[in-house]
Amino acid sequence: MMTEMSAQIDGIKVWPRSWTGSWIGLEDPVPAAGGEPQWHGPGGGRFARSFLRKRFTLDVVPAVAPLRITADSRYVLFVNGQEIGRGPVRSQPRRLRYDQYDLAPALRAGENTLLALVTYYGVANSFWQPAAFNEGLGRVGALVAEANLERDVVATDASWQGKAAPAWTTAPLAGIDGVPVEIFDARLLDANWREGAGEGWVTASILPATHMGSMARSQPPTDPYGALLPRPIGAHGDERVSPVSAAIGREELGATEPGDHPVNHVLTNWRRFTHELESADSSGICFDAAAGATRAVLIDFGRVVAGLVEFTIGAPEGTVVDLLYREKPATEDDAAVVSTPRTGARYIARGNGDHFEALEVNGFRYVTALVTAPSPAAITITGLTVRERVYPITGEAYFRSSDPELDALYAAGRRTVTLNALDAYIDCPTREQRAWVGDGVVHQSVHLTTSTDWRMARWYVELGNSPRPDGILPMSVVGEIEYSGTTTIPDWSLYWVRGVHNLLRYTGDRRAVEAAAPTVRRILDWYLPYIDEDGVLANVPEWNLVDWSSIFLTGQSAILTGLWARALCDYADIAAFLDNPGDAAWARDLHARSARGFERFWDQPRGTYVDHALDGTAQPPASQLAGALAIVSGLAPQHRWSRILDWIGDPDRQAVRSWIGGAGGYDQQKMLDQMRGVQRIDWNAERETVVAEPFAAHVVHDAYLLAGRPDLLLASIRRWSVFLDDYDTFGECWGWGTPVHGWSSTPTRDLVVGLLGVTPAEPGFAKARIAPALGLVDRFEGAAPTPAGLIRVSVDGRRIEVDSPVPFLLLGPDGTGHEHPPGTLTLG
Repeated sequence: MMTEMSAQIDGIKVWPRSWTGSWIGLEDPVPAAGGEPQWHGPGGGRFARSFLRKRFTLDVVPAVAPLRITADSRYVLFVNGQEIGRGPVRSQPRRLRYDQYDLAPALRAGENTLLALVTYYGVANSFWQPAAFNEGLGRVGALVAEANLERDVVATDASWQGKAAPAWTTAPLAGIDGVPVEIFDARLLDANWREGAGEGWVTASILPATHMGSMARSQPPTDPYGALLPRPIGAHGDERVSPVSAAIGREELGATEPGDHPVNHVLTNWRRFTHELESADSSGICFDAAAGATRAVLIDFGRVVAGLVEFTIGAPEGTVVDLLYREKPATEDDAAVVSTPRTGARYIARGNGDHFEALEVNGFRYVTALVTAPSPAAITITGLTVRERVYPITGEAYFRSSDPELDALYAAGRRTVTLNALDAYIDCPTREQRAWVGDGVVHQSVHLTTSTDWRMARWYVELGNSPRPDGILPMSVVGEIEYSGTTTIPDWSLYWVRGVHNLLRYTGDRRAVEAAAPTVRRILDWYLPYIDEDGVLANVPEWNLVDWSSIFLTGQSAILTGLWARALCDYADIAAFLDNPGDAAWARDLHARSARGFERFWDQPRGTYVDHALDGTAQPPASQLAGALAIVSGLAPQHRWSRILDWIGDPDRQAVRSWIGGAGGYDQQKMLDQMRGVQRIDWNAERETVVAEPFAAHVVHDAYLLAGRPDLLLASIRRWSVFLDDYDTFGECWGWGTPVHGWSSTPTRDLVVGLLGVTPAEPGFAKARIAPALGLVDRFEGAAPTPAGLIRVSVDGRRIEVDSPVPFLLLGPDGTGHEHPPGTLTLG
């Protein structure tokens, strides 16, 4: 099989903005009645999959055959039965992306078949949303492609053929589910469908834009997609992963009614079939099935994986295989827990040539399956693997030390971010796969410090730059949340501002920063109506989250003010970088006003800042985040920092609490209480500080580093080792949540910027700052990426070696620094 990694090409051809190919599909456009525009219809449509193919003859295979292609909603491209690629990446419909490939390795002299399997989701899900359709485009599946074959151009037009693919349907989405659950009835499809085989092909329909002024244009750029844009990131990985163990139920029981949802079928009935499991060969599972009986199968991949499930099955026609993908072992109350991932699939066998290849990416560690055969037979399941579809960390950046615990933490963060980097930074691969605009700032920081490919770090900022009309960002972009225009998490926009600032510091890319700067300003402006007479934020509406920890954000908020003030500082840097002194002064003036009002939150006896005040009266709770944000925002005078750190960094006074979870999972009663305004203090608010959950701990760690306390940083990140008992990834929260959550990956970044001590001293690493933390670990070394190459640092006791492609400032333990030119340096 040709993998996307080998077939996708970057920059092989500079494509013009206008396309030769036309949008095509199966359905004829419906003209507006009387020629009047239709502005009142609903968006989206119904789910459908379809095939579109082109057969053509080549006398000679060209050396290079560049093709570009995209679809609404998704495509899988085959040439002569070989998969070439899948796409496009998620994007807002009016910023639709296309992919490009070199077809030459898959072409042959003589007849060739180019086949696209096109999916139209119809209803918004966690990673796709419908376009604002016109009468021709935006309401049905559509494909556009064009290939340069040296002498000829193959482009989508009326010479293509198509047919519906009813073998695929989807189960209904519910609750927080967002990943489509695919149902594939192989009885409705020829076994050689990848080669374009089968009957029933008809002429494809040209899909023109149909609106006033469209002139029936069918070749991009057209409404509702505009000028199609090139793919912003590189190719996904395509590693094939096999399970480590398997088991089957000893006994089979009477069949259950599968219903319309395979996940619900397995959740409801799993325990009936798994009282006794016996080990099986995961490379070849075999058992005898009685007519109408159901057998349970359990597969363990040993770690969380994310990709496309495949298997081959020998079974009678009509055998139903219902799959539930699990991140954790099954429990008695799985079906009732709101946060249980409800992802999976159903395969219905045709009785010959049965091979399942998933079209949807799923994350999981375990596959739990119920297999029901309609007639007595020997059932075999072989070749069960996952093609991991994750965005790889590339290059030779690394970290290793004399402390195995730290090495494991570094690796775990890389793996966690990799699993949460699909076509965007997502929260988790196992449950939602949503592109939350706040979460991604941690993923971004890990890529910037561990990978030589920063395209995803840039894409995080560009994709998130999709503000609501009032200027604030949706809490999640591209999907049902952005599409609905529903409630947002305003502070998620402030974390995104930090992501823009990270781009400035690490890349120095003026064009990227210029594109994001107006949205940064609008985000800061959004908060202005909620500034009280003293310059602090009060009674901010919508879902103020900041972190899952039990922090107080009501009334006059020190935490929201600190986060906003930090964003003001970031914007002052951005404006100065863009030669905009007026906006820089505006941000600094607002910051100074906030600093004066922030004094109301200072608790002199305890030496820290409280979370909030009600009616001007400071309240007792004083979390880690309140103190940390006071430092990183610049609102706390530096002479107070040591007392703040004594309060937030003392493990003896730290309490782990969350308003919405605990004891292994989300707590529905706590969630209901919070929505009703009930927040119960079950810790000593006068003597204890609530620690940040793994996500917002990155802010706490920033405070430790800014204050020159790498010892506190190192002690804190060791807490993450609790996640590594059963997994090699970081979980969502302390003691509960998913076992692989991208927002928890800050220790990996922290080891690079805090222990190795490598950060930009000037935008784009025009100069580096290197401040290795001596005396905490006997030996450590690593390499960190810059636009000019890797900076390598090695520490052995008091001996320091640096190899840098850029000028650098080397700081000693006392904070004194010395400038050095590019090259190598050895001290001690």
